Amino acid sequence: MKAAVLHEIGGIPRYEDFPDPVAGDDEVVIDVKAVAVENVDKRIAAGTHYASAQFLAHLPAIPAFDGIGALPDGTLVGFGNPRPPYGALAEKTVVPKSACNPIPEGIDPAIATMLGTAITGMCIKTAGGFVPGETVLVQGATGVAGRLAVQVARLLGAGRIIATGRDDDQLREVRDLGADEVINTAVPDEALKQAYLDAKGDGYDVVLDYLWGRPTEILLRSLTPQSFSLSKPTRLIQVGESAGAELVLAAESLRTSGVEIYGAAKGLNPQTIQEAYRQVVAWTLAGELTFNVVKVPLSDIEAAWQRTDLRGSRIVVVL
Repeated sequence: MKAAVLHEIGGIPRYEDFPDPVAGDDEVVIDVKAVAVENVDKRIAAGTHYASAQFLAHLPAIPAFDGIGALPDGTLVGFGNPRPPYGALAEKTVVPKSACNPIPEGIDPAIATMLGTAITGMCIKTAGGFVPGETVLVQGATGVAGRLAVQVARLLGAGRIIATGRDDDQLREVRDLGADEVINTAVPDEALKQAYLDAKGDGYDVVLDYLWGRPTEILLRSLTPQSFSLSKPTRLIQVGESAGAELVLAAESLRTSGVEIYGAAKGLNPQTIQEAYRQVVAWTLAGELTFNVVKVPLSDIEAAWQRTDLRGSRIVVVL
């Protein structure tokens, strides 16, 4: 079969032949239909992700750990957890039978690869306890996940949506998706602090944070009262770290600001995951949730892997 094959940590996958997978006990061979190329896949391939050792214990190997494909009987499923070295970026892969879930009819396989990303936007509800009418701040709204989160917040009934990013043109696009106000984080620290203050109105109820690092550090500083007062609670949901893995958190940022910090997995269980999935699927089928994908064939994986011009779109390899 043809596959995207990684020969060294930090290398670029190459389109070449690879032995076909053979299913073992309780496994099934999947005919792959679509795979999203995400930042986490690149980090694993680069050896900078904590799961790199798990997926790349032996080389050569095929990157990507989930996708959309067909079972031997033709049923379209989302799959995950392929047995190394058989990642998803190949004509075929092999996964546990339990790692397959049917895809609803009417959803393009390329779009189906994005459903999980859209579900992260539901963290404002599952982790943050969002209720309609509240104010939501999306940190990192110009990325793929952030753009979907803005749409999710709007569809859930947010009263106001504030979105941050580093590019004015892309921030204008995010306004079109439903953001009421935008903040460019590519400004000096004091100017960014003031921008957070100017946009917050009577307070941010929920912050969905794909950034961490400097912008979130400044946000927390802006939420710290300058005099004794009882601040409105702000529930900050930590999802990503595209602006940095660490920040300096002053004690007063928690003691007096009313900020509560949760991880994205808070509130997740089989029931809430299914509820979030069903809601995202319903919005997708109704055309209320839109996805920006750039479809490429598997044979173009080397060039696609290195693209940096996507501007809020995601590369999806289709087979």
